[in-house]
Amino acid sequence: ATGSGKSTLVNLLPRLQDATSGEVIIDGAPVTALSRTTITESVGFVPQRPYLFSGTVRSNLHFGAPDATDEEMWHALETAQAADFVREQGGLDYAISQGGTNVSGGQRQRLCIARALVSRPRVYVFDDSFSALDVATDARLRAALPNYTEGATMIIVAQRVSTITNADQILVLENGAIAARGTHEQLLTSSTTYQEIVNSQLSEENAV
Repeated sequence: ATGSGKSTLVNLLPRLQDATSGEVIIDGAPVTALSRTTITESVGFVPQRPYLFSGTVRSNLHFGAPDATDEEMWHALETAQAADFVREQGGLDYAISQGGTNVSGGQRQRLCIARALVSRPRVYVFDDSFSALDVATDARLRAALPNYTEGATMIIVAQRVSTITNADQILVLENGAIAARGTHEQLLTSSTTYQEIVNSQLSEENAV
């Protein structure tokens, strides 16, 4: 639910916030022992509120990977379901205003996802990054992600159950604590909180 601590938890990975107790560890190393450059290279973070910089589609993607080729950028855009509208606007040199105010919320979100993808990090964090997408685009994006992110860890924060039903492990947060964990099928039978969330969003036919 809103306010359960989802964003606070994932903000610890790129050190947007630091843990007040315990440790956050990536590949055996506490994030507090890693340089800012190493963290940036290791974690591809798409925030809840996407932000683009003034310039072009190309320059925005280069923030994620300065050496990315055009082919690599188009691959990331295709996976993020952003390639079609970028082509319609003239390609990688399409001008982007500060904050991305000249594109829609869904387009801005997809460009930010492409920027994270093109950097090829070891950990991808999507903080409710699919909420601005319609259900069909969300489904196509989730279907394309596994091939692109193979070998990496993918963490998805979501309020929409359909976004995370195929996750290897789902953590249900409640009041800042993990209330339950498991697969979608396991949680349907073991977690009252998860069942309530599912029943509020999906028909019984789609929940199983």
